[in-house]
Amino acid sequence: METPAHDDHQPTPAQQALDALAVNAEDRIALDTLAHSEVLVPVPDEAVDGEGADASTVALPILEQADGDPVVPVFTSEGAMAELLPFISRYRLIPLGALASQWPEEDLSLAIDGSSAHALTLTSQGVRTLLAR
Repeated sequence: METPAHDDHQPTPAQQALDALAVNAEDRIALDTLAHSEVLVPVPDEAVDGEGADASTVALPILEQADGDPVVPVFTSEGAMAELLPFISRYRLIPLGALASQWPEEDLSLAIDGSSAHALTLTSQGVRTLLAR
């Protein structure tokens, strides 16, 4: 999916849930809202979909954090993605709960809106425990 330009000034329900979780990390309503929200998973421009590629799978983009730990960045809006990864123009829209239910077993964190004021980073266990639906 190409990134179309549009207005991102109003917070999305997922962003509102992230704000609520910043105040109360155990807010079940916010966790449910977040789990049922769709997130943007960046697709590097050099990635080419092969013929016959399985549309039900997605290659997770993995970045290295400052401490060297791997993290998968996902975003709640195009604006949030453009702030951290301005060079990415394509993404896949995936329900966060579905992504979490298929999360790899290895130690791989998930960063939601990593550069924003409402950013949330979860460990692998946190992803599977809190977001898998």
